[in-house]
Amino acid sequence: MKSLYLDIVDSTNKWAKEHILEIEDKTLVYTFNQTDGRGRLKRKWLNTGTDNIYASFVLKPSAAMKEVYSNLTQYLCIVLAEIMEEYGTLPKIKWPNDIKINDKKVSGILAEGVISDNELKGIILGFGVNLNTNKENLVSIDQPATALNIEVGKEIDKNEFLKKVYDRFCLMYDEFIERGFSLIRDDYIRRANFLNKNVSVKVFDKTVNGLATDITENGALKIIDKNNKEQILLIGDIL
Repeated sequence: MKSLYLDIVDSTNKWAKEHILEIEDKTLVYTFNQTDGRGRLKRKWLNTGTDNIYASFVLKPSAAMKEVYSNLTQYLCIVLAEIMEEYGTLPKIKWPNDIKINDKKVSGILAEGVISDNELKGIILGFGVNLNTNKENLVSIDQPATALNIEVGKEIDKNEFLKKVYDRFCLMYDEFIERGFSLIRDDYIRRANFLNKNVSVKVFDKTVNGLATDITENGALKIIDKNNKEQILLIGDIL
């Protein structure tokens, strides 16, 4: 496993962005003590103890941005869900990339690009996993939260879990970059907990309401709004 361990850091994403030129492609920057993590929509990702995972993949697939890079969060989402299934759980996905077990959030993902002189220096793919946490330490910010150990009834080896993530991510990463979201679309849809339901989706400063009907070949959310018109949402967050 190509990795960099930090004893303590405010944010693995922030640290990785600041050191992007020094870090090799496909390096995992991780810590068990993150003091100022955040997720999508600037939500806080709280530190719930040193037996949880706070990490960021540093990826350098090319010097130019490609459409498929926006789907890397969904690819990592599938990787994490598959590993959690190995522990006997049934994780579900909330579009685009939150993972829930029994309707409670267990993992979140945040991707950030680093561009300088009109050139892509790298992509930082950050993720947090509530791995071993007491119920008393769980804090629900935007939705109820849980931890993998709570769901399976035993402590999870954090180093073993992290290596599983790294190995499985790298296993099909190159193929994913080549083929795009279509490689994982069926696996993604099978775990989607929002399809055929009425949803509210925050898109920048507005909210779109409608029936979630499908996920397109490029990972976008297809909904039918209240006027019976089809909308394709490339970005957003289900509330």
